[in-house]
Amino acid sequence: MKRLISWFFFPTGSAPRSTVLVRLMAGGVFFWEGILKFVYTNQGVGRFTKLGIPFPGPTAHFVAVLEIVGGLLLMVGLLTRVIAMPFVIEMIVAILSTKISLYLGTSPLPLPPAPPQIGAWAVLHEIRADYAQIMSVLFLLVAGPGPWSVDATLAHRRTRRTTAGHAVRTSGRNAA
Repeated sequence: MKRLISWFFFPTGSAPRSTVLVRLMAGGVFFWEGILKFVYTNQGVGRFTKLGIPFPGPTAHFVAVLEIVGGLLLMVGLLTRVIAMPFVIEMIVAILSTKISLYLGTSPLPLPPAPPQIGAWAVLHEIRADYAQIMSVLFLLVAGPGPWSVDATLAHRRTRRTTAGHAVRTSGRNAA
C-alpha cells in the first residue's frame, strides 16, 4: 500500500522528457475549457442545464474550477497522477452524458452542423476531442509527469534529502 501511495503522490521522472508535450496539450485544453465555462453560459451552466445534470450552476462552476486548476497542475506537472483521476472521471461523464443521446438522435444539444448528425458515425466524429483528452490523461496517470515537471523536481529533492540523511546516520554509527 505504501508503494502505491508513493507511486501515486510522489512520482519519479521516469517517463520520457517528451511527456511534457502531452501535459501541455491536455492541461491547456482543460484550462481553457474551464475558463470558457465561466465566460460563455452556453458552455457552462446552460449546457449542464440542457443535459439535465443535477444542480447545473454549482456543478458547472465546480467543473470549471477543476479544469482551470487541474489544467494548470498538469501543465507544470504537479500532482499529475492525482489530477489525472478526476479528469478521467470527468471525461467518462462527458462522453456518457452527450454521446449516447447523439447516437440515439435525442440530444438536447444542437446537432453537428454537417452529416453525419446522428448515429454511430456522428458519435465517432464528435467524440474525437473527448477521446484524445481521456487517452492523454490515462497516459499521464500510467507514465507519470516526466522529468521536466514539478513532481520530478520534488522527487529529486526528496531523494537527495533522504540519501544525505541516510549518509549522516550511517557515518554517525561508524564513528562510534
